[in-house]
Amino acid sequence: MAEKKVLVGMSGGVDSTVAALLLQKEGYEVVGVYMKLHDNEAYHRENYAKARRVGEYLGVEVHFLDISGDFRQEVYDYFVEEYRTGRTPNPCVVCNRQIKFGRMLEFADSLGIEKVATGHYVRSDGRYIYMARDRSKDQSYFLAQVRKEVIPRLLFPLGEWLKEEVKAYAAEIPVLQDLATQKESSEICFVENDYTEVLQRHMEIDREGEVLNEAGEVVGTHKGYMHYTIGKRRGFTVRGAHDPHYVLSVDPERNRIVVGTREKLEERSFEISRINLFEDLTEFDCQVKVRYRTRAIPAHVVIDGERGRVELGEPVYGLARGQFAVFYDGERLLGGGEIL
Repeated sequence: MAEKKVLVGMSGGVDSTVAALLLQKEGYEVVGVYMKLHDNEAYHRENYAKARRVGEYLGVEVHFLDISGDFRQEVYDYFVEEYRTGRTPNPCVVCNRQIKFGRMLEFADSLGIEKVATGHYVRSDGRYIYMARDRSKDQSYFLAQVRKEVIPRLLFPLGEWLKEEVKAYAAEIPVLQDLATQKESSEICFVENDYTEVLQRHMEIDREGEVLNEAGEVVGTHKGYMHYTIGKRRGFTVRGAHDPHYVLSVDPERNRIVVGTREKLEERSFEISRINLFEDLTEFDCQVKVRYRTRAIPAHVVIDGERGRVELGEPVYGLARGQFAVFYDGERLLGGGEIL
């Protein structure tokens, strides 16, 4: 395999474009790939055209890789079914493992290319993954389920860059100026506005149900359980309540939600499955994030086979089944597991 050849995932956006540019400047022979993940044809026409324009500017080939079937089966269907069962999925974590650093690496193999690069805001030394310099854009959380054996093959050119620096860099190149000013892409690529719009295509979600308190008493109504995730505090009625109430649990079988005051959301420990670690660890201290946008807090983790237990150094509120707990040693990503 060519040592200085790299396959770059090119979405037509500013981040992947600048990543390809930087790698070319470093002396890599860049080959681009645009991955068709979902079925929005207008979206793909527009963005593949942008990726090809960048390819022409760089003088590189940009392949079109249709892996929408794999994406639907492994990411999209997972997203829908998790909500159907009352859980809160994280499709980006699953996509990075199965698609971006799964199918994309297989495509690189078919081309005889060792290295693969993306515009993710993370850093890597070839053995571990680290938080990005730009903490506001850091995407290491979403890479916690990537297989550890693929890390030596991954390049992340934007890990030391701030988003503002990336935009300014692109704005200096006439052919890329519109990319530097275009709107940020949504966090979940197949969700345009709200996740419930996706769910409505597959099932009835607007079905009024009962709101219960912790004693099992009916205290109000809601508009359908799929509209609610743990910790949500709006969109349902609670008769006679003076304090704000939050969703404590979801019962999909009976279309019910249980609500209570904020202190009832407090959790100091939880269990995990689908454990993926970048070292052989069975018991360790770390910092943990229980959602992408939450602060990392101290934790002690014990792994026992395919399950693990996380004891928290301080309480968290609104812990959601199906989300991922992601572990860090300072800036270094240790891995993570799905919250049970």
